[in-house]
Order: sequence, then C-alpha cells, then structure tokens
Amino acid sequence: MKRLNWLFWLICLAFASSGLAASGKLLATPGVSQVEGSAGGGIVPWAQLAGYASDDEIAINGFCSRADVSDYSLDVCGAQLNIYDRVEFSYAEQRFEVPALNTDIEQSITGAKVRLYGDIVYSKWPQLSLGVQHKSLDDGSIANLLGAEDTSGTDIYLAASKLHLGALVGYNWFWNTTFRYSDANQLGLLGFGGPDSDKELLFEASTAVFLTHQIAVGVEYREKSNNLGLGEQDWQDVFVAWFPNKYVSVTAAWLDLGSIAGAKDQTGWYLSITGYW
Repeated sequence: MKRLNWLFWLICLAFASSGLAASGKLLATPGVSQVEGSAGGGIVPWAQLAGYASDDEIAINGFCSRADVSDYSLDVCGAQLNIYDRVEFSYAEQRFEVPALNTDIEQSITGAKVRLYGDIVYSKWPQLSLGVQHKSLDDGSIANLLGAEDTSGTDIYLAASKLHLGALVGYNWFWNTTFRYSDANQLGLLGFGGPDSDKELLFEASTAVFLTHQIAVGVEYREKSNNLGLGEQDWQDVFVAWFPNKYVSVTAAWLDLGSIAGAKDQTGWYLSITGYW
C-alpha cells in the first residue's frame, strides 16, 4: 500500500532528526503506538498523548507495526502530532492480509485526542483524555458480504491512565482503563454494525510494571462486540516494551485474538517500533 510506504519513511526521518526530539516528559511516559494510530499500548489507546512534548513543545512521531497470527496478519504504519501536550492528532493505515482468500483489506484511521485533566505522574488523580477515531475501508466488499451495515464508522473513547512511582516493591507500576463506544467489527476491518447489534460501550484495560527505567512488562485486554454473529472474541496480549532513549521505542507481544471471521484460536506475535522527534 503506497500510503504505508510513505508513513514508514517517517520513522526513518525520526532517527535522522533525533536531535530535535521534544524532551519534556520522563522516559517511557508517553507509552508506545497503538494499532489504530493513537498513543497507548499495542491494542488499547491510553490517556497519554504521543511523544515527549511538554506544555510549550510540539512532538511528531512515526511508527510501524506487524501482527502475525494463525491465519491472518496485520501491518500498520502511522504518524502522530502532539501540540503542547494538550491535543493529539493521529493517522494510521492498516493492511489486513487474508491468505485464504488471496486478498488484503485496507483501512485508514484518522484520530484526535484531548487531555481533559491531570498528568500520569504528577497529579494526584489519573490523567483523563477523550478520543475519537474515524475509520474508513478502502473496499467494503468483504464487510458487506458478511452483513456489515457500513464501511466507515467512528469510535469515541474515554481513557484514564496513572503511573505510580516505586509502588510495587520499589518498581514503577502503570495502569490504564478505557471505555469505548463503537460498532466496529474487528477494529472496523470487517465493517461496522450488523444484524445482531449496534453501537455499545466496551471496556479495555492495560497494566505494566517497569523492571528498569527502560523496560516494561505488561498485559492488555480489549472487549469486542459481536455484531456479525461470527463469534468475535475479546483480545488480549502480554507485552514487553523497551525505551532505550527518547528517540525510539520497541514493543514485542504475544497475542490472543480469539476467533476472527470464523477462524478460531488466532494467536501469534506482534512487533512495533516508534520514532519520536
């Protein structure tokens, strides 16, 4: 996909221009890049805004990721803009490979997130952010065949995140909860809505422990709807995130995505790299 190619080069530019990186936040506090483009974990958006921008800085990030499970794979590239640590704009391109049908499903996602309250480290209460993700399929023929009502849709979510310094026997502990209002089928890759239900409130969560200032180990959970009656199941992962410096992060995970379009036991691996500048 051509747009994935140019987004990939944003990561290369991040390394080349690393001396320009915003540096207002503590290492690792922006999180990593989520598969829908927002700052967060691999599968869950968090309340943090992308990059290391403080309230007088602007940050731009680029990322690419790949998830490879039993019968499918998902490639994502995207970019994020953080303006004064108050507003985040994001864009991502997804390519979902379906080898059994010898085809790809492509989706674009445009997102925005606003920090409503707090800071994940310095405020007493968690940081709270409100986000929106508008998703659109390039070709909705498979979604229509499966009974989806639409080939585009918009998710709205509210996320709360907090990092507790030295909270677990001296180790830093992070947690996040997200509530999403959505009718997306498998992130929207199989369309939106269907004969069985409509938009609903879904729960997502993440937690991690920092073994060092540079390495975090955690788990994520994402509740899924079942609009198409195909047995869509909740997602979960176990991840390791590495932050060698404020210019790059690398995330690796084991995924359990349950059943996708009738194909059961979709487990496998995930790898993502984000460049910050």
